[in-house]
Amino acid sequence: MGRKKRDKLEFRFYEIPQGESVLALCGESWIGTYGHNDICMHFHNLLEIGYCHHGRGLLGLGETEHVYEDGMVSAIPAHYPHITISEDVDSWEFLFLDTEELIRELFPGDPLAQGEALRALNSRADLFPVEEQPEFASTVRKILREVRQKKPYQRETVQRLTQICLLELLRIQRERIDERPLLPPPDLASLNQILPALRHIDEHYAMPIRASELASRCGLSEPHFRRVFEDHISMTPMDYLNLIRIQKACKLMRKTDTSMEIIAADCGFPSISTFTRNFRKFLGTTPYHWKRGGGNLHSPTEYHITAQKGWQTL
Repeated sequence: MGRKKRDKLEFRFYEIPQGESVLALCGESWIGTYGHNDICMHFHNLLEIGYCHHGRGLLGLGETEHVYEDGMVSAIPAHYPHITISEDVDSWEFLFLDTEELIRELFPGDPLAQGEALRALNSRADLFPVEEQPEFASTVRKILREVRQKKPYQRETVQRLTQICLLELLRIQRERIDERPLLPPPDLASLNQILPALRHIDEHYAMPIRASELASRCGLSEPHFRRVFEDHISMTPMDYLNLIRIQKACKLMRKTDTSMEIIAADCGFPSISTFTRNFRKFLGTTPYHWKRGGGNLHSPTEYHITAQKGWQTL
């Protein structure tokens, strides 16, 4: 994997489809060669679970490299840099999960349990053969099969299987934490420079946040922080913050009939006019029009965040 560009990272933004519990990337579109035209490492805003049906190559997880083969499963937390480089034509399928939302559903009203679960899930990236974790691998295959077959009650079945999948992964990570100390985060200076800012935004998007505060958390001057952030995310820190806020607002608008003023405030916008202006910027319409359209008119993923959208990178 000597061709890997360790000095460059790409951020890929994913969104769970409306009414679904997981984003599944599966089928013939994901049969191909990996990493030959796209040789920079990348990271996502969601947990990625990959299943290799057929193939062989190298999976770079941070600073470590692992050989993958047929019947192996990967589990990569959000904001963890990685790259896949195949030897030939591979067949992979992927699941993307919003761990924070799923953990809140699994441990309602228990912030301590939620925090412990998230720390365990974000503790490491893993690659293992199916026979090492057969139950987890079986659940992943069931989810992918349900998505492909589209049988009656598919959505409800996938929702339950996704919860089981996350609990099984949580059990795996907790057992590994008990067996040995956590691995240090990947020693990639380019990511580590902005990672504190990304995490702070994801955790505190509803609070007032300034670029100067994010720069301070990263130990950088504000001008340098802005340059590094835009190099990797292809958007300004404030645009990224507002995109995350709009994404959260869309989720609330789909689930509740709460007033726009309250949704705007809950998602960190100081006024309804600021909320509406940013909503129109990212989605090309007003929140009221979007809501009346059933939340199906546009998606935050239509905003150009990186050179390529996450599911168009082969």
